[in-house]
Amino acid sequence: MSGFLKYILIFALGFALWSYWLKPDKGISDAADYQTVGGLHQFQGYSMTHLEPYTGEFRVLSKENYNFGRESEISPVDFALGWGAMANPEVYKQLSISQSNRWYYWRYENAPPIPVSEISTHSANTHLIPANKAIAKQLAQIDQDNLIYLKGQLVEVKAQDGWTWRSSLSREDTGGGACELMLVEEVRVIAKS
Repeated sequence: MSGFLKYILIFALGFALWSYWLKPDKGISDAADYQTVGGLHQFQGYSMTHLEPYTGEFRVLSKENYNFGRESEISPVDFALGWGAMANPEVYKQLSISQSNRWYYWRYENAPPIPVSEISTHSANTHLIPANKAIAKQLAQIDQDNLIYLKGQLVEVKAQDGWTWRSSLSREDTGGGACELMLVEEVRVIAKS
């Protein structure tokens, strides 16, 4: 192996170690790290505004962790969540469900188990922002198929350079911009898979 390839391999290995093990609590802030001014939270160079409270019981249809990209600095995990009929294993187990690049995808083989409009409006990809390290640990322990309770706030996050990430405020929308961006203030597992 040439010297150049060895340096590239060492660099890649070092970066992986830094990304996964040595960079503590990526995307997680202690409550003490937040500075609140007039209802606007300031943290890690971002400002976060609460848009409306968000609470419910949800089935975790899929879970995806993120380590790269600006969004992962704020939200290190997405859950594809189902409620109503989409929380029923007899329904969602008939679908092929996946997540990638902050999107949630589903498909079916022959006929949908429930109307397509109900699948779309009773499930969503949710970008989760842990409010503190304890919440982050709890989110990390949740598995696909768990029935969970989440309580928090739908938020808008802005950076000083003008970048904005805003939550949807509707459970009826689909496509780009339909995901919820949630500051998770409380989480608990109701039933494990």
